Amino acid sequence: MGVEVLAASVDSQFVHKMWDENELMKMVDGGVPFPMLADAAGHVGSAYGVYDDEAGVDIRGRFIIDPDGMIQAMEVLTPTVGRKVDETLRQIRAFQRVRETGGAEVMPAGWEPGKKVLKPGPALVGRVWEVWKPSDA
Repeated sequence: MGVEVLAASVDSQFVHKMWDENELMKMVDGGVPFPMLADAAGHVGSAYGVYDDEAGVDIRGRFIIDPDGMIQAMEVLTPTVGRKVDETLRQIRAFQRVRETGGAEVMPAGWEPGKKVLKPGPALVGRVWEVWKPSDA
């Protein structure tokens, strides 16, 4: 998809290695297929607003950053609810399509490749309900 995936946490590279070998490899064939970065001081987490100073940990967050370095999407969840990789992939495809069209097309909620897109402009204002239905997604 032409994207780079990185994980970062306050855990050391040794904890990441143990977690990958003893846990993740049992769930994902071959373990995590992307780098896990050690952010022991919480600098990366602080920069993204997910570092909890009192607990000394990062809250789980996911950020989609475009090629210009701009955050296009973020999701922050407590550890009690997991993320869905398929939704992340859907959003990446949607952001890529918007970028490819220079914003001439936008993706409505739940958009999937091959589904209806919207063409923003004055003619669409107040008429989205006429041209797009959630069942179209």
